[in-house]
Amino acid sequence: MGKTIELVFDFVSPNAYLIWQPLKALAEKHDAKIEVIPASLGGMHKLTGNAPPFIRDADVKGKNAYALLEMTRFIEKHRLTKWQMNPHFPFNSISLQRMLVAVDPVKRAALIEILLPPIWEEELDVTDVEALGKIIEDGGFDAKELFAKTQESAVKQTLIDNTEKAVARGAFGIPTIYVGDEMFFGKERLAQIEEQLAA
Repeated sequence: MGKTIELVFDFVSPNAYLIWQPLKALAEKHDAKIEVIPASLGGMHKLTGNAPPFIRDADVKGKNAYALLEMTRFIEKHRLTKWQMNPHFPFNSISLQRMLVAVDPVKRAALIEILLPPIWEEELDVTDVEALGKIIEDGGFDAKELFAKTQESAVKQTLIDNTEKAVARGAFGIPTIYVGDEMFFGKERLAQIEEQLAA
């Protein structure tokens, strides 16, 4: 029986987009399944005292430039050349995250698949309800139902709980990945994740 890869995920993270396809390929190679755990990156930052790297490292000479170099290398290696920085970044992803909570867990990957390209390849403004709704409908989901569920107290609380549980487990940013009890942070850990899956 294949292993489970737990992926703590938030649409607002560029690295969540960048790791998605490579992680899927890795899971398929090792007959593993990906379990998506929707969490709030902003909430994680508040709980841990963390901050986005481009803000946190702004005063460190050369560090953000090197991070951009590594990102470029990753994009080229995994052929993710459609990626572009969303001009609305950092955007409020709470509604998107609540949608992920609201859908059946087995359909979370499908919702991610239909939303990642518009956000991180086509500069979607996620606050444009009409455009977002059309993408969701075209992807086979009931947009009206999902928008309504984002306002349900149980859905809101689950996202809060997911975020708090992730932090309690050691997470401080996105993407955080677990294979069993082993935690891996960042898109650069794919080789380590593969070693763990093969162990």
